[in-house]
Amino acid sequence: MAFGEQPAYLRVASDLRRKIVEGSLPPHARLPSQARIRAEYGVSDTVALEARKVLMAEGLVEGRSGSGTYVRALPEPRRIARSGYGLGGGATPFRQEQADEAARGTWESRSEQERAGAAVAERLGIEPGEPVMCTAYVFREAGEPMMLSTSWEPLGLTGRSPVMLPEEGPLGGCGVVERMAAIDVVVDNVVEEVGARPGLADELAALGGVPGHVVMVVRRTYYASGRAVETADVVVPADRYRLAYHLPVR
Repeated sequence: MAFGEQPAYLRVASDLRRKIVEGSLPPHARLPSQARIRAEYGVSDTVALEARKVLMAEGLVEGRSGSGTYVRALPEPRRIARSGYGLGGGATPFRQEQADEAARGTWESRSEQERAGAAVAERLGIEPGEPVMCTAYVFREAGEPMMLSTSWEPLGLTGRSPVMLPEEGPLGGCGVVERMAAIDVVVDNVVEEVGARPGLADELAALGGVPGHVVMVVRRTYYASGRAVETADVVVPADRYRLAYHLPVR
């Protein structure tokens, strides 16, 4: 193979991908069989199989047991707001947006006390093993799982206070800024780092994805005078949603 030349399986995958994008292989159409790919492109069975694996890993096609491989109907990505932090209104930006009748957003959560692992402790600026409140969320839109979130708050800050449990008490369900203000902690900064990676098996099972699907991960941390008061990982299917940031110009 000459320098810069693609392997055969990638060339085949690229041409099939083009046909999918252009519509000559429309949603729900059956992908050409391995024998047909072999004959049409003049490649081996191994190359044909690897090309199909590439398209499956990209989420463009899906296998159906005993039937074959078909082009997936890709959804139009929907918007998830990542803006509007501050006092007033109580609800987080996501909950404000999903409260719209057309969105039909719902969520469920579970909170448990645990000991901070090394990674969470570093993000919160505490010692490993210190107690934290861990809250896991599943957010849904019209009944469909759309986003997962796991947050950690240091119990050294919120323990034995009215906001110890994020979803219970007088401020249950309010945003971090509102809840912390109730215990005289003024949140003045939030940092979000956005990345992408293949979804973990349990994440994809919860979100209705298939192995190999990519997820966006937002690593968010709230600060009050330089002290981290909450950190969270937000996981979103990359093929179904896009993150929309609306940032004020100061």
